[in-house]
Amino acid sequence: MKVRDYECDLQGIVNNANYQHYLEHARHEFLIEHGISFAEMHARGIDAVVARIKMEFKIPLRSGDEFICRLNVKKENVRYIFMQEIYRASDGKLSLRARVDSVCVQDGRLLPSCKELDEKLFG
Repeated sequence: MKVRDYECDLQGIVNNANYQHYLEHARHEFLIEHGISFAEMHARGIDAVVARIKMEFKIPLRSGDEFICRLNVKKENVRYIFMQEIYRASDGKLSLRARVDSVCVQDGRLLPSCKELDEKLFG
């Protein structure tokens, strides 16, 4: 991905809130690649939602920087844990490390597991 001018603050660096957009986009692309559609899940009444995010900022990205977002996912009890990192493409330096905890809910109630995610992500 590439940083756009409007994502930067007065200091000329990416505003911290925009990193969440980058992380979310990477998760969505990852899930699509694994045949998982949030829209189809939602139509069945199941929603995967973020329960917690922890972000560690390392070096800032600036307008025009290209970056790579990497992720791994694991399951801990009812949570799907996405470990994500954003690297500046020009030099491979780590810009951000994040842990995103997600859960599935149906009709507002926490599900112990999401069969579709379990099957498509973990076989």
